[in-house]
Amino acid sequence: MAINKYLHKPWNQNCVGSGMKSRQFNISLWLAATLVGMIGTLVTQVASAEVKFENNTQKASLLKEKRGHRKIRQLSKLEIPLSSAQHLLVQSPTPINPPSAPASQGEKQGDIIPITGVKANPTDKGVEVILETPVGTQLQVTNRSAGNNFIVDVSGGQLRLTDGNAFTFRSDKPVAGITQVTVTNIDANTVRVTVVGEKALPTVELFDDDAGLVFAVATTATAMQPPQTPQTEEKPAPSTPQQTPSTQGDEPIELVVTGEQDGYSVPNSSTATRTDTPLRDIPQSIQVVPRQVLEDRNVRSLDQAIETVSGVVQTASTFAGELSGGKIIRGFLQYGNFRNGFQDVGYFGLTPIGTIEQVEVLKGPASVLFGQVEPGGIINIITRQPLSQPYYNLAFEAGSYGFYQPSIDLSGPLTKDNTLLYRFIASYQGAKSYQDFANTEQTTIAPSITLNLGDRTSLNLYYEYAHLLANPPNAPIALLSNGSFTPRSFYTGYPDLNLLEVTTQKFGYTLNHKFSDNWQIRNNIAISLDDIKRDNRAYAGGLEGDRFLTGFTVYGEDSGYEFNNYFGQIDLLGKFNTGSITHQLLVGFDANRLVVPSEPGVFSNDVPPLNLFNPNYNVPRPNFEFSFQASIGTTQSYGVYLQDQVAFSNSLKLLIGGRYDWISSENNTFGDGIDPVVENNGAFSPRIGLLYQPNNTVSLYASYSRSFVPTGGRSANGELFEPTRGTQYEVGVKTDFLDGKLSTTLAAYHLTKTNITTTDPNNPQFSIQIGEQRSQGIELDIAGEIFQGLKVIASYAYTNAQVTEDNITPVGNRLSNVPENQASLWTTYTIQTGDLEGLGFGLGLFYVGEREGDLDNSFQLDDYLRTDAAIYYRRGGFKSAINIRNLFDIDYADASYSRVGINRGDPLTIVGSISWEF
Repeated sequence: MAINKYLHKPWNQNCVGSGMKSRQFNISLWLAATLVGMIGTLVTQVASAEVKFENNTQKASLLKEKRGHRKIRQLSKLEIPLSSAQHLLVQSPTPINPPSAPASQGEKQGDIIPITGVKANPTDKGVEVILETPVGTQLQVTNRSAGNNFIVDVSGGQLRLTDGNAFTFRSDKPVAGITQVTVTNIDANTVRVTVVGEKALPTVELFDDDAGLVFAVATTATAMQPPQTPQTEEKPAPSTPQQTPSTQGDEPIELVVTGEQDGYSVPNSSTATRTDTPLRDIPQSIQVVPRQVLEDRNVRSLDQAIETVSGVVQTASTFAGELSGGKIIRGFLQYGNFRNGFQDVGYFGLTPIGTIEQVEVLKGPASVLFGQVEPGGIINIITRQPLSQPYYNLAFEAGSYGFYQPSIDLSGPLTKDNTLLYRFIASYQGAKSYQDFANTEQTTIAPSITLNLGDRTSLNLYYEYAHLLANPPNAPIALLSNGSFTPRSFYTGYPDLNLLEVTTQKFGYTLNHKFSDNWQIRNNIAISLDDIKRDNRAYAGGLEGDRFLTGFTVYGEDSGYEFNNYFGQIDLLGKFNTGSITHQLLVGFDANRLVVPSEPGVFSNDVPPLNLFNPNYNVPRPNFEFSFQASIGTTQSYGVYLQDQVAFSNSLKLLIGGRYDWISSENNTFGDGIDPVVENNGAFSPRIGLLYQPNNTVSLYASYSRSFVPTGGRSANGELFEPTRGTQYEVGVKTDFLDGKLSTTLAAYHLTKTNITTTDPNNPQFSIQIGEQRSQGIELDIAGEIFQGLKVIASYAYTNAQVTEDNITPVGNRLSNVPENQASLWTTYTIQTGDLEGLGFGLGLFYVGEREGDLDNSFQLDDYLRTDAAIYYRRGGFKSAINIRNLFDIDYADASYSRVGINRGDPLTIVGSISWEF
């Protein structure tokens, strides 16, 4: 290929990292026993309340029982601040909810009263909003107005589902004259109710009821009518919904409970099915790392973000983690990642951590929806979106090795009716390194807007700019004969000959239109432009006598190349029934075009060895020669897919789908006089999964899926190679504990990759397709809240990945950089009450077992157990934290591609952060 210099990856099948003496098996047994013991303890916990949801949408229902609540004066006429919500009630000898009454289990937790649900019910005057809590009289209420906004702050409460996760409520245009009603948590102990009038300040009254606090919102016309005589008791609501007045017709109001996840357990994901589906309804292993975990750990890169996911480890590169690179999932290497479900940057792109809302990892073959991908799985980045409520966050971080980062995150509506929303994220990062000479600068700017074009149509447009300058970047290190590494501060290359400058730009749109409540069409365009402006490398190819780094090949002299990806998609999503069987059908088409232009490349071998004990970095600039001509490579693909999520009953569900891809690739080297080479491929990728749910907390599943990746080149007889194929069989169980506060996934899989090219023994200049590799294992993932304030995310993976057929590599060799045992545990505890409320602590343990350093299994990387810690304080909108990575300063390797190409793990690193959110 014309750009082999830049695509050359000797680490393609050899990736690992470690550097401590072997204690692998004992530690892994201890971690596994700890996790099993934790699960056993959790099962014994007592359940609390229950709230039912249907596809994240809670249907508003009419209260039909006798209410017995009391009407009061308008909030705008009350003196503020008020000491208690009970003061708003008409005095009675026997209050409905006396403040002295003890809270039952699950009602009041410490000094914070949970509001477990919000309902919007139509009335003859407008709509009433109910904050569901049995101890509403103990809440403190104040109100104010701003323009057409009527704002009520309810102190002492929090919006929390029974599973412990926070949520927000929004109802757009519930009645005539009211633009929007929202209910949100604004800090750790305050709930804000905002009612936006269309043309004037709305009229709002407060009632107390057995169901909770009731806010009666009147339409503009109703508010102008003479006041009615207060009633101490209302008649029962009509028994039939069609008799209830509603400005939207006779249909009940529907509200969407949007998941502002501040917990560790995420109930839904769209990555596996391209539909918003509960994780327990997906017959495949998928793990979600939510924003709260990313913030609590204060991760600096995508590599760090996925350390809590089972079966996912890093691969190695000459860039030592500066770029997106690749990840090893279930033993197989996948380059690049996805963004909001669409093809994103490849190996050479940038993925800023500050724009990420959460990370979703789909395990196993995913070609049925995503086209050409490796069989291990994919990583999908969910980005932060514009919000309908004002949100402003200013932050600053500083830490070890000269690290500092100011950042801003601003969002909210640009119009009063919320038809235009925006978000703007920006940051600048500067840092030196534990290696001499190395330093980096990175800039991120990410604006986005959302246009609500009516009740059924929305358009989101985004742009993201990221720029990295590493002058020089961290250099890979060498493994000495005694098993130690080169000194931490020692730079193993020539710093004046190493430089990396990359710019990544992403832009596109997402257009959704709902024909009805059951059918919608979606259109997406996603463009990613990776411009590697300067890629100068001077790293060693060998080690002589544990003293000299030798075999330097210098690439660069400011030569550049690009990876430009253009993606477009349109699909139709609908729900319907065939008798008693329900369907969620997805049919779609997508197209992708990858263009890789490169400038003429130069190289030189005219560089002396580097003495480890007496380095001389002052060498003359070498004489460069051309290594290849300018070229351009293009890959064009088209795919059609069909998927059906079938529910035969509440307990038996089927997921079935298939996709066909057409792929054409062309490589053209300028000035060589050879006609461009065109290769055409096609592949069908099926998936089928069956899921049985004996109750509301347990899901048993089995699935079969396949994947493909085109293989370039031809055999000695001129035949095109078939795509490599991945085939997986998986079974598992997903279980929810503690009323859904804690979720677990246990999966076992058998995964093979076939049609791997190996050297043709009869003609070594060509290849044949007889290679096969297999990975099989067991994975356990746990995430959620054990009790209020104590959150945990943990994982364990046993992976047996090896060569099963090959004519060069010995059968039975383990795949490189794949540990047999891997485990992680991250947990935080936040004090809930008292003077220290908001103070929290975090502890993390990350174990990676021994790995083979290359596919030949010529050397190993030791296992390691790294300890992280955190202490933080959060009160209202103020947040401060100190995060410690590698608390005991162990020396270990993340991964390797050769004995002189090892990516070292960070030493003891401390970062302090402070932010204001308002």
